[in-house]
Parts: sequence; C-alpha cells; structure tokens
Amino acid sequence: MKIFLDTANIEHIRHGVGLGVVTGVTTNPSLVSREGKVDYRKLVQEICAIVPGPVSTEVLGQDVKTMVTQAREIAKWADNVVVKIPASLEGVEATAVLAKENIKVNFTLCFTLNQVVLGAAAGATFVSPFVGRLDDIGEDGMGVVSDIVEYLDYYKLPTQVIAASIRHPQHCLMAAKMGAHIATVPYEVLLQMIRHPLTDRGIERFRDDWKNVMAREELL
Repeated sequence: MKIFLDTANIEHIRHGVGLGVVTGVTTNPSLVSREGKVDYRKLVQEICAIVPGPVSTEVLGQDVKTMVTQAREIAKWADNVVVKIPASLEGVEATAVLAKENIKVNFTLCFTLNQVVLGAAAGATFVSPFVGRLDDIGEDGMGVVSDIVEYLDYYKLPTQVIAASIRHPQHCLMAAKMGAHIATVPYEVLLQMIRHPLTDRGIERFRDDWKNVMAREELL
C-alpha cells in the first residue's frame, strides 16, 4: 500500500518525501486555506515539484461545464497533477469527459460502493472513500473500503482505491489488510505510524547497555 500525505503544508510534504515513504499528496481548498495560501496554482505547482507521484487538486465548480473547464486548466499545471472531482451526478459526467481526454481523475467524497461503481465506469483513475467521515456518523468506513476493493478486484478494473479521511494508524493498518492501493494520511498520523512504546524502550535499553559496556572497557 502506498502512502500519500493529505496536506498542503510544504514542510510536512518535504519531510514525508525525504523519509522515502510518501509518494503522493492529496489537497483540497480547506487544506490550502489552513496554510494561509492565496495562490492555489503556485502552491500546487510547488508541491508537484517536490512529490514524485500524483498530486490531487480539487475543482471548485458544481456544474459539468465548470468542472470540466477547471479540470482542463488544472491538468496543465504539472505532469503529475490529478484532478479531484466530487461523487455527484455532475461529477460522473465530468469524469467521463475528462477520462476520454486522458486527464486523470480522483473521484472523491465517496461514501458508497454505488458511487464508486459509477465513478469507475466513467473512467476515474482513483476513487476516494472517506473512512473517518463514515465512522463519524456510525457507519463502517473500512467496511465500505473492503467492498470497493473486492468489487474492483473481481472485475479486474484499473481504478485504484485511495483510503481517505484517515484519522489514526489503525485506519492505515486496516486499509492495508483490506487491499487498498493507497492511504492518504495527515502528517500527524504518518508520524504516529512508526511509534511504539516497546520500540522506544528497546532503543533506550540498547543505548544504556552499550554505555555500560563502554564504561567497563574504560576501566580495564
């Protein structure tokens, strides 16, 4: 399973890519606004220059014509840009138009398998089920991811699953076990994924034991 960062923070992206584990980024207007950035295009292009893989960038239009027009423009920003299109009826039509033009689409804000069936049929490169938001209303977010993965595998469809709205490392573990192609995670979750108290204790113990060995050698 690949790891993407769900952020627009340049320093966090540089760190994740520098670790050698982050291969893509997902953004949206809300994430950009948190960074206080006003030049959306410039920021996305900066991210695309850092990240080796796909960078998902969202359209703001609601109707088919506006979404397609915006997507065509966004697709020119960088070679690794992927356009995020919402899982609405208009979004399905826009996805079909863009797919025929070989513009990669991340069909986003998916909450049901039915939405994914339509997005994949329209030619979406990625589909993004929002796990955390489903959990928030008492539904089984990871269950939906599992259904989507099973469906795409059964019909051998090329569309890839991005497990999105990840809230904690357990979500990442479950997404990996269910066969999601990608998990897009907040920076804080990325840092949490490597942490474990037994690892910390082990490192501390090895360090203390080595200090004791060196101290004895100095006495000899």
